[in-house]
Amino acid sequence: MASLSPRLVMLGPAPGTHGAIAGLIEIYRERGLFKRWPIEFVAASGEGLKGTLRAVRNFALLLLQERNLAVHVHAAAGAAFWREALFMALAAAARCPFILHLHGAGFERFYDEAGSPGRHALRFFLENAACVVVPCESLRTWLRGAARRAQVACVPNPVVALEAPAAARQPNLVLFLGKLDAVHGVFDVLEAVSALRPAVPDVRLLCAGDGDRAAVARHAESLGIADAVKFTGWVGPSGKRALLESAAVFALPSYDEALPTSLLEAMAAGLPVVASPVGGIPEVLVDGVNGFLCAPGDVSSLQRLLRKLLIEPNLGARMGAAARESVRLRHAPERSLARLEALYAGIGLTSFGVPAAHKPAN
Repeated sequence: MASLSPRLVMLGPAPGTHGAIAGLIEIYRERGLFKRWPIEFVAASGEGLKGTLRAVRNFALLLLQERNLAVHVHAAAGAAFWREALFMALAAAARCPFILHLHGAGFERFYDEAGSPGRHALRFFLENAACVVVPCESLRTWLRGAARRAQVACVPNPVVALEAPAAARQPNLVLFLGKLDAVHGVFDVLEAVSALRPAVPDVRLLCAGDGDRAAVARHAESLGIADAVKFTGWVGPSGKRALLESAAVFALPSYDEALPTSLLEAMAAGLPVVASPVGGIPEVLVDGVNGFLCAPGDVSSLQRLLRKLLIEPNLGARMGAAARESVRLRHAPERSLARLEALYAGIGLTSFGVPAAHKPAN
């Protein structure tokens, strides 16, 4: 008798959890991935220690009850990676193929700082995965050196393009959407906005995201621009869309990135952007064509480029339109999901034969 085709267990953050991975999985759901494939989702994080222990128990029971499983593990760099490693170790022990999906920046530093045992363990998971999925070519290049036997596939994260009405844009409103810390360049944005005020007196900065809000607020106060800076905290999908539709310019002068979702969402909304040429950002952002690139820490150039986009709205509109088209061509959900689904088929999964119900890219 022929063996039944395997089911897939997807491990990731609980629904409603903050972060790009939870948002990505929500797009998977909205675009019908869970209806087309035999996927069972297990919340491996986002519900505290008890939630993680419950997830480990449930996953172990699945492996005991049904050996014919495949696994899709979403993981970020840092200490939390070792939590996901536990699930991968269980899958490997049960001889279940697993896809390791890497998200965010910091893997190079994480690998370097892990020490010899940690690097050996990390290399084990990378090289024993049926496939390692990365969001950008820069991360694939690093993996070729860190784990030469790893099977790596680049699958751009899906991003939905927005048709933001021009009338909704608020002149001279700069948006920062990301973690409020030095690594993501928020303090450099404050410095640039402060330097902008003589030329653009009504410039405002909106900071959206988690992080050290108090430190950012203190720095704004020290620069004398506290009245021009507002904070929203973390925002959900609808709130994020409203911010992207209302801003005039998006700034993310990070020091370390893979390919940030917030940047792609800003580009997809037709916002002109200024970002750093780090990680996979130069793969989507062509300087002077669909945005501007600015070296990390170069506050003078950041201020100059923001000023140019604010005082030349026609330039910003052209760059925003080009940015939106760039994201549509590379990151449209139907394109991204087709690549992921080809990987599922490659490890032996069989779809339900339900037609893809993707919404067409705008």
